[in-house]
Amino acid sequence: MPPRSAHPVANLDDDDYPAYTMGRAADMLGTTPAFLRALGEHRLITPLRSEGGHRRYSRYQLRIAARARELVDQGTPIEAACRIIILEDQLEEAQRINQELRAAQETGHQSKAPA
Repeated sequence: MPPRSAHPVANLDDDDYPAYTMGRAADMLGTTPAFLRALGEHRLITPLRSEGGHRRYSRYQLRIAARARELVDQGTPIEAACRIIILEDQLEEAQRINQELRAAQETGHQSKAPA
């Protein structure tokens, strides 16, 4: 578990804070703890562990698990669903980097334009 904040209320806004137990996460997603364990086995999400060794999930991880559940509910095998989500995430990151590079390039061209 991450170190306790001096202001625990600040964790309420942190998407990466592992606030949900496996049982609560499964209930929220309408699935089973076994499904969440399978996502971990396929390395889609890696829950943090409490001091007692229990799995804890963040809101960000729950959004990923919800996307996996959508794909599995549509008939996609869990292995393929995990791979699809990983590839979607990689594509989104590459597009973000590409956009940043284009913006930086445009800014560089504008500053070099003759007056």
